[in-house]
Amino acid sequence: QVQLVESGGGLVQPGGSLKLSCTASGFTVSNYFMYWYRQAPGKERELVAHITSSSGTTSYADAVKGRFTISTDNAKNTVYLQMNMLKPEDTAVYYCRAIATMRSTAYRYWGRGTQVTVSS
Repeated sequence: QVQLVESGGGLVQPGGSLKLSCTASGFTVSNYFMYWYRQAPGKERELVAHITSSSGTTSYADAVKGRFTISTDNAKNTVYLQMNMLKPEDTAVYYCRAIATMRSTAYRYWGRGTQVTVSS
């Protein structure tokens, strides 16, 4: 069964840090493009970060550059999002996404999300 399960969210004060995890089952993370998205109340879901683990290529939204780091642990089939210097505007539900095209078939999966709240 294909599944993406996020964890690591919670309540943190401004300036604090959190590390989110996204563990995959039913497929191999290293064969996919992996993404973190977020959705704040009343706003559209937005792309936060991307990683292509086969090449190590990463990219980030301007709002999180220099503060967030995406990484993978292929042995654990897990993608991480290290979030530092958190701001109240980072408050959102964070989702993991996996995309791949193999043999002309597109594979796209979403996790259910984990809540991150940045507040004093």
